[in-house]
Amino acid sequence: MTYVVTENCIKCKYMDCVEVCPVDCFYVGENFLVIHPDECIDCGVCEPECPAEAIVPDSDDRAAEWAELNRTYAGSWPNITRKGDTPADADEWKDKPDKKALFSPEPGKP
Repeated sequence: MTYVVTENCIKCKYMDCVEVCPVDCFYVGENFLVIHPDECIDCGVCEPECPAEAIVPDSDDRAAEWAELNRTYAGSWPNITRKGDTPADADEWKDKPDKKALFSPEPGKP
């Protein structure tokens, strides 16, 4: 089992999860983070740290459509090991539904 970043992260990208990850398995996009499934050790410390509640185990039904996206972009986005600047409007986007269309495939800055 591994953990998966889901839709709630889009345009929030708080990055609290990055700070606690013992294996640095997060990768950063322009408006989203992903977890590399081959690097995640299933420790679960990231899940409760996410203010947007965007991280779930891959066994969770919400993870199904996001697992492959996490794998794909973890292979091309830069690795992030420290919390960066949270978007100024993150709180406005937190818990908003239907953000999938806003996902950017562009890499972010670590």
